[in-house]
Amino acid sequence: MTLATQALRAAIARSGLTIYDSLHRRPDLYVDDQALEAILSSELAGISLDYPIRTRSKVLKTRVCQALGYPVPESFAKTQPRFPGQNFDTYVQKANNLQIWNEELAPNRRYVLIRVNELALVTRVRVVNGRVLAALDTTGTLTHKYQASSREQVVRSVLVSEHDTAAVREDLSSPHEPGAQPLLPIYDLYAKLRSLEGQRLPAVGLDQERNRGAELHRRVCEVAGISHRGDDGQYPDIPEQLLEVKLQTSPTIDLGVACPDEPIPIRGDSLLTNRDVRYLVVYGDPIGQQIRVNAIVMTTGADFFSFFQLFGGKTRNSKLQIPLPSDFFE
Repeated sequence: MTLATQALRAAIARSGLTIYDSLHRRPDLYVDDQALEAILSSELAGISLDYPIRTRSKVLKTRVCQALGYPVPESFAKTQPRFPGQNFDTYVQKANNLQIWNEELAPNRRYVLIRVNELALVTRVRVVNGRVLAALDTTGTLTHKYQASSREQVVRSVLVSEHDTAAVREDLSSPHEPGAQPLLPIYDLYAKLRSLEGQRLPAVGLDQERNRGAELHRRVCEVAGISHRGDDGQYPDIPEQLLEVKLQTSPTIDLGVACPDEPIPIRGDSLLTNRDVRYLVVYGDPIGQQIRVNAIVMTTGADFFSFFQLFGGKTRNSKLQIPLPSDFFE
């Protein structure tokens, strides 16, 4: 582990906080995905989880608390997620079949997947969010995805939300660290992104939505003055501008497992929720081997359904089964 990671663990230990305490007032104690994976990979490697299921769960949660610098509670509460302060759950995986019981896949939650061998010894740890797991679903068991469409045909660009939510406006007025990417007000960002109108994107095959979306992601970053690092499945797509991007060549918008107007924190240390995210919906027509951008629609999550309508509802299975790729833990 790096010196920075060790210092973070020490700071958590000194804070007096428990795994159940919010980090809204202490965002400096939030362990990001990379650091969380590094800490748990180091501290859990080689330990035995050869116990009955309930005992194994308690042993694992105890070791995770110790690894992160948190005190071990006398008993572990049945919260969702089990580690609410850092916004993650743990799952022990002897096979490549992830099972999530009696709760829906949460797009912004972290899932700590712990690989054990035939002797029940920990060999690998992966940390991913719910959006990454949703993308791995090939069985149709994740029936709680959201879809929407515009209430009327989109023939011109529209700024649905003239102002950001109160939480974002407060963030805009707060001082930022020198050199940090400034968060633009939604109306300024919309004005910049209208330069996408008339641009042409490579079609890359009409069935390859992820690849086409990646090119749009790159151009949006370019327009917004952000260093492009690729679409890594995070939510929102471009966190520097709190921006989720959708490319539409058909009326149906696939929202995945994140519902725009739900007050769910976008990550464990954030006061901002889905309602505060700015949605950019880009409408285009395929022309030969390209897609011509015709119009954009921009809205906050809070106002999303004033312009768009939700299809059906969301259902929940008692058990979600997600097959993990064979090289997932490599």
